[in-house]
Amino acid sequence: MAADPMTPSGSSGGQRRRSLSDVRAKSRPRQDPERLTTHSRVVHAAVGPIEKRIAQAGPIATDPFFWLRVRRAALLHDTGKIAEGFQRQLEAGGQPWGERHEVLSLAYVDLLAAAAGWSDADRMMIATLVASHHRPLHAASSLSGGKTSLSHQYNEHTRWEEAFTLTPGHPTPLVQVPRGVHHELLAWLTGFLALDPPMPSPDGPTLAERAQGLLTEVLTVWRQPVKAHQGLLAVLAQGAITLADHAGSAHQQLQTHMPLLPDYLARLPYTPHTHQRQMGESSGHTLLLAPTGSGKTEGGLAWAATQLSTMPGHPRLVWTLPYRASLNAIRRRFADTLTPAPGDPKADIGLLHGTVAQTLLAETLNDDTGCSHTADPVATTGEARKARARASAMRLFAQRIRVATPYQLLIGAVAGPAYSSVLLEQANALFVLDELHAYEPGTFGRLCAAMRLWEQLGSRFAVLSATLAPPMLSMIDESVDQPVTLCKAAPGTALVRHQLVLDDLPLDEPASTDRLRGWLRDGHSVLAVANTVATAQSLFAALADEARGSLPDDPHAALLLHSRFKNRDRDAIEHRLLRRHPERTTRDSPPRGGLVVATQAVEVSLQLDFDRGAVENAPIEAVAQRAGRVNRRGRHPDGPVEFRVHATKSHRPYDEGAVQAAWSALSALAAEGADTLSEQDIDRLLALAYDTEWGKKWAQAAREARDGFTAEFLTFRAPFHDRTEHAKALSERFDTVEVLHRDDIEEYRDLISGRHGDPLLASGLLIPLRYGQLKTYNAGYDRRLGVHLIDGRYDEELGLRPPNEPETIL
Repeated sequence: MAADPMTPSGSSGGQRRRSLSDVRAKSRPRQDPERLTTHSRVVHAAVGPIEKRIAQAGPIATDPFFWLRVRRAALLHDTGKIAEGFQRQLEAGGQPWGERHEVLSLAYVDLLAAAAGWSDADRMMIATLVASHHRPLHAASSLSGGKTSLSHQYNEHTRWEEAFTLTPGHPTPLVQVPRGVHHELLAWLTGFLALDPPMPSPDGPTLAERAQGLLTEVLTVWRQPVKAHQGLLAVLAQGAITLADHAGSAHQQLQTHMPLLPDYLARLPYTPHTHQRQMGESSGHTLLLAPTGSGKTEGGLAWAATQLSTMPGHPRLVWTLPYRASLNAIRRRFADTLTPAPGDPKADIGLLHGTVAQTLLAETLNDDTGCSHTADPVATTGEARKARARASAMRLFAQRIRVATPYQLLIGAVAGPAYSSVLLEQANALFVLDELHAYEPGTFGRLCAAMRLWEQLGSRFAVLSATLAPPMLSMIDESVDQPVTLCKAAPGTALVRHQLVLDDLPLDEPASTDRLRGWLRDGHSVLAVANTVATAQSLFAALADEARGSLPDDPHAALLLHSRFKNRDRDAIEHRLLRRHPERTTRDSPPRGGLVVATQAVEVSLQLDFDRGAVENAPIEAVAQRAGRVNRRGRHPDGPVEFRVHATKSHRPYDEGAVQAAWSALSALAAEGADTLSEQDIDRLLALAYDTEWGKKWAQAAREARDGFTAEFLTFRAPFHDRTEHAKALSERFDTVEVLHRDDIEEYRDLISGRHGDPLLASGLLIPLRYGQLKTYNAGYDRRLGVHLIDGRYDEELGLRPPNEPETIL
């Protein structure tokens, strides 16, 4: 072996002589930057907690060397930072080196493989993980828009010796790896691994030649598609090394405390329902069908508590909800009711932030390289920002319980350096899919594909719903190989709570709003649910004064809730809602009055209770969920209360067939003489709605989406090709995007990158929109901030309105 040549003493033209103790991995902390050996040791140690969490789950059980290879890659992943070009780049005002440190790291993989006698398979997998922990190996296409792939940057035109041995410069060339520091590093590595150092050979290849040879092997192995099992294992290993790198760079540990204790069911302050006990006794995949207000959440937690004791490692619990607007409510609920770690006031529950999470994960890959030709989604603005990004990104992974939307999990299917750690965290995990009914067929199908993947990864899932139609039950069962247990609440679990009325007049017609005013004057608390934000805003403007006039001393007499608020404003509104309209505790509770106008954001996770309800017709599941917020537990002193469903002028934003099927089912129920809405009536409505031509098309579309998503996203046959296009396609299929109002740019920038900022708090400024609405708000994408910027009128009470919407006077 011949190390790179060292310029003879006295002829280096002033090149600084470094020892290994001078070699840094990071430029921060500025007063004493982290040494390369320290960083390598810390990242190597970080693999241990990850292995304890994931254990030998799913396909990992088929590879006895999986974690050993990840550890070795963790030790070697940054050894290429020994290069003088990289070290000078870290100095204040340093110029970008322009080369990839992970490519030079391959030379040390090659050296250690020879010294340790690693098998060809070990050498190749370790080299692959080292090479791919920042960049894709291959580009999917020339138009992918992602980071420059290694195969593009290093090719037949690369001058390898100039890049990694002796780089031309003035007045003298720059020696990239002086012999002395090279031997120190090699001695440190072999000592760490308890190996004999390799003997130098003057005729052996240089470091540049070793790096070139091993990178060529790696690129060749992963150029063509591989078997699906091999690709999935490779992506999981990449997730492990990138997660270890995040943890080591942020100096944060994965939490081991599980706030959900094994005896959760016994801790309930009441005697559990039969269906809750069944959930606590179930093992494996499970479905729970139970009325709104009958303790589905507690049933899901009881199921998860039981699974924890029968799974290896330290499984994570991920609780999913259909709307981002619901996440904070369930997070608060878990934080207040589950068991905190010793010394903590509340349970630490993670929240997977959407847009900000993706920005943070991308930001952690910017790694001091400074290559001018990169196309990073978020431009590097300094090491302080990257350090905060790493710390914040690790907060996405630390907790044992997380709440998220399905999209925020399925982004892991994109894999690659940014998302493979998200995918890894879905191995050996528990997933509770709360309110699974609330998805259009494409999303439902993709979730069924995810269930199949989770099973493959050694994970388990539970589905909770009050309104899961027969085709949905069948599709879930057929999507996985293991049995799916069905737990169903006994008839009569919920009292008859509603007096059903169908109204041919739209909800915003004068006669309809006059009825709502009358309810408010009579002292009733009133829930009005519209299908669109615009209708909800105009209805609120028409009724708010009446509600406030009835309760002049109540600052929260009138509240509006929809998805088009800033996240932090919506969170504050939810707080007010839960305090103002909690579940009734006794039948003789006095009238509480007050008005809430909402959209579908009110349908899940909010334990609210109203005296009267009027809603726009919607898909039948949505109608049933809206009813579940009125006389929620049947404790109203008047018995069943009026719940009025109004015909709509337009089906938007829902599928027209779904809205028509719901009205047809409701009309059929009314024609049969039903004037109440019981549990059995809900089942009947679901059967009627889905036993239509629309229902058959729904099931077909869901299956096509499931199978298409599996083929396109979940095969991992090209695991190290750039998949940036897949991330964009996935976002558009979920039709969801978070945007930033232009008035908030400075505050957002300060939270993202300011001296005292917190990137996760920046998510409080974002507003959810559908992709199709971007044009309405004159959206433009800001690459530096990693977010769409919009115009529009915004206030904390009404939320976001289009910039040129005419004033509506009612």
